[in-house]
Amino acid sequence: MKLIHAPASPFVRKVRVTLIACNMADRVELVPVATTALATAPAARAANPLGKIPALIRDDGPALHDSGVICRYLDTLAGAGLFDPTDWAAMTLESLADGIMEAGVLMVYETRLRPPEAQFAPWVEAQWGKITGALDDIEANWMGYLDGPLTGAQIAVGCALGYLDFRHGARNWRAGRGGLDDWFAAFSQRDAMLATQPA
Repeated sequence: MKLIHAPASPFVRKVRVTLIACNMADRVELVPVATTALATAPAARAANPLGKIPALIRDDGPALHDSGVICRYLDTLAGAGLFDPTDWAAMTLESLADGIMEAGVLMVYETRLRPPEAQFAPWVEAQWGKITGALDDIEANWMGYLDGPLTGAQIAVGCALGYLDFRHGARNWRAGRGGLDDWFAAFSQRDAMLATQPA
């Protein structure tokens, strides 16, 4: 199998952490691409008509895309039990984390892909408002789901927080969120997180 990826993508990192957690990293070849929303890499478009990454090219079927789909596929192959299809709470927490990643990526797109005269600061701040709202909700209501054996929801939250550090560190997401800060300090030291740090 081949994973079409760019190391800076938090959605790619979610898949790569899952690969390691499932002991499947040696079964998937990493195929790096340089791609953006305005200039899609041919390999990304060939694997996913939307041109988005990650995409997993399989040997025995069509390519899979969307990090959640890919992670569940890998988890099923490995029998790792990271994603419980009946745990609605865990799926909701994963969705919150994915929303944080999406809003964070959109903030980057606004400043990197638009010329300065076309950038809209209130829109950027609206994305940050979505992020802080989700972080506050996790801090207030979801910390119990971050304890215990490793789950796909934990991986998603860890990758979301890592992306905030990577691209939006100056905004200090940790302020007022001591529980989430403490959890991430420990989670970020996992071997799979250290091995997939964006650069």
